[in-house]
Amino acid sequence: MPPPSAAAAAVSSILRPTPPPALSFHMAPLPLIRRSASAASSRLVLARADAAGARGEGAETVFFDGGAHYGDLAANLLLGLTLLWLPLTLAAASRAFILRYRFTSRRVTVVSGLSGADRTDFPYSSVPSVVVVPRFIGEWGDIIITLRDGTTVDLRSVPRFREVADYCRSMAAAEGSLVSQ
Repeated sequence: MPPPSAAAAAVSSILRPTPPPALSFHMAPLPLIRRSASAASSRLVLARADAAGARGEGAETVFFDGGAHYGDLAANLLLGLTLLWLPLTLAAASRAFILRYRFTSRRVTVVSGLSGADRTDFPYSSVPSVVVVPRFIGEWGDIIITLRDGTTVDLRSVPRFREVADYCRSMAAAEGSLVSQ
């Protein structure tokens, strides 16, 4: 058998895998995030916030802090495969990634926008009416809050909307602003 030629050696060197380059990563330590066992399983969170509230007394308790229900996005993504449903799919995606709702012991906060710069706060004392509209066999729903000045605030695709609406009603009743329906 004749010795391998230079062309055969060049072909075999191209086909031979080269070892990966030696890379060095310097990992910065990440801050620890601690969650209680109940907070990991649900979006209802009981936490303490600073007392920057309207009354200025004690700490503010956060009852619910979260965004739109993930099922709303999933259902709209499936239906978005049709071109007819595409605008509603885009609206569901924007709700899922941009909107955040927070119900505390003093106020309702709606944060929207990519940077979270658009923020709306209103106290329970300005809430005379809370209405719920279930969606998708009651898995999530809309909460419609009417304020004293006639403004209607629509909170769309809220998870556990019945519990959140009942909490909002109880806090408004405690403030003495809820009108019986």
